Amino acid sequence: MSIPFLKSLAAFALGAALIQPALAQERPLKIGVTAGPHAQILEVVRAEAAKQGLPLQIIEFTDYVQPNVALASGDLDANSYQHQPYLDNANADRNYGLVSVAKTVIFPIGIYSKKVKTLDALPEGARIGIPNDPTNGGRALLLLQEQGLIKLRPEAGLKATPIDVIENPRKLRFIELDAAQLPRSLDDTDASAVNTNFALEAGLDPARDAIAQEAADSPYANVLVVRGADRDNPRIKALIDAYHSQAVKQFILDKYKGAILAAW
Repeated sequence: MSIPFLKSLAAFALGAALIQPALAQERPLKIGVTAGPHAQILEVVRAEAAKQGLPLQIIEFTDYVQPNVALASGDLDANSYQHQPYLDNANADRNYGLVSVAKTVIFPIGIYSKKVKTLDALPEGARIGIPNDPTNGGRALLLLQEQGLIKLRPEAGLKATPIDVIENPRKLRFIELDAAQLPRSLDDTDASAVNTNFALEAGLDPARDAIAQEAADSPYANVLVVRGADRDNPRIKALIDAYHSQAVKQFILDKYKGAILAAW
């Protein structure tokens, strides 16, 4: 074995040894998540990141607005809770300058009810709870359209609202509520569209309890989000590697049994 090769090997080993201390800077990466599955998954990500010498601090939120506010203001380094259409809408409305750097999971939105077992059993004038944010509200309406209950203006797209409903033969009434409140609305509505993370948190089983659910090819994959300036940060790259590990994918499969799917 030649002396130059040994020197090169030693240099490579030294470089590799320096990577983990570089990642393990004094301050851990602060990651914002919503309570429930996102937080549970991030616990596994944190364990995987620790193997790379990357410390993570998980900060839980109970709504969809504050994690982006906190990230844009510098109180977080990343967040993991929203799909791409929601991020696009938030950036357009508030000029956050946030960017997605990786896909995470897909939470198919579902329709739930304590009063009927099928959508066909909904009475005329039924009260339907839907999320009050533009993208998830449109998502719920698109699901109802796919199920043949309503028809929307074609140009409304992913941002459809109740005013875009052009055919409503059952005269459904739409009750717009904060997404986190929708599981509790089931006592008062005939049916409600609930995001899977909030459904699971409320003890609902999407596979068993949903009377309708998005198809697997939904465009609403969730994403890992950072400030634009941090897009190429090595610590963010390491965070993505930890999230996209086989251990995290297996946890999602074992824990959620198809109710939540890995999107990478």
